[in-house]
Amino acid sequence: MTNYLEFEKALAEIEGKAEELRAMARSSEDMDVEKEASALDKKAADLLKTLYSDLSAWRKCQVARHPDRPHCHDYIDALFTEFTPLAGDRNFADDLSVMGGLARLNDQPVMVIGHEKGNDTKSRIEHNFGMARPEGYRKAIRLMDLADRFGIPVVTLVDTPGAYPGKGAEERGQSEAIARSTEKCLSLSVPLVSVVIGEGGSGGAVAFATANRVIMLEHSIYSVISPEGCASILWKDAEKMREAAEALRLTAQHLKELGICDKVVIEPLGGAHRDPQKAIDDVGKAISAALGELSNMDAKALRDNRRRKYLGLGSKGLAA
Repeated sequence: MTNYLEFEKALAEIEGKAEELRAMARSSEDMDVEKEASALDKKAADLLKTLYSDLSAWRKCQVARHPDRPHCHDYIDALFTEFTPLAGDRNFADDLSVMGGLARLNDQPVMVIGHEKGNDTKSRIEHNFGMARPEGYRKAIRLMDLADRFGIPVVTLVDTPGAYPGKGAEERGQSEAIARSTEKCLSLSVPLVSVVIGEGGSGGAVAFATANRVIMLEHSIYSVISPEGCASILWKDAEKMREAAEALRLTAQHLKELGICDKVVIEPLGGAHRDPQKAIDDVGKAISAALGELSNMDAKALRDNRRRKYLGLGSKGLAA
């Protein structure tokens, strides 16, 4: 069953009618509705193209959060071979919102780390909706340390509303864990490529995405705060999230202009959830290309590359 977003109501009606006609035809051998159903299919395809030709920032937020969008687990299953999961931070616990381990990408050894949201009610609760606790970031640090020691490139898959803000997480040093994970990203002597596959929320995303190359899917978002949170603070009204989304400049296109994102991967028409395999394959090609660009850099060059990238952020705006 297709999950439709708020702005796709008209599309849902058209595709629903086409499916109803075909269901009626299946139950009656004398009924031929293919011509009418095909006409509805064409109408739906045209509407889909129109809807996605110029999405607002808020609508991109909705697409980035779509429940059927491929998640970290899907990318690891489809792109990486010989994946060996590594668990725990060797200090407190294993945080299931962060998954990672050794794997191969096109036969190249890599360390892959990512946020996992889950794909149904049970798994979403199990993975805490992709919101990592301190032990999740400390696990990521441990895995990045391991990759650094053996000269293995790191690939991170970012998809989180933000770090978990609960009391227990704060007691165990949430902000310190995020800061140390960000520091570890900056100090790595191996290539680091990050892909924002859905939501890149606040420091919870920065802790994984302070990379040599930041890739974003076309309808993904990356921001210091959610539009709802921003609206609650600035206007004391979470319903002003549409205005906040525009003001935050959180889309992949905005961030490419600002130099935060290095490459935007075009999604299938209607979003990655409409053709997950194509979206995943295109991300795999982008990761491989980015790793190829970085393969000839030594440790100092890789660290200097990150340093220049992040110290230079905002220079375009200052120059203007």
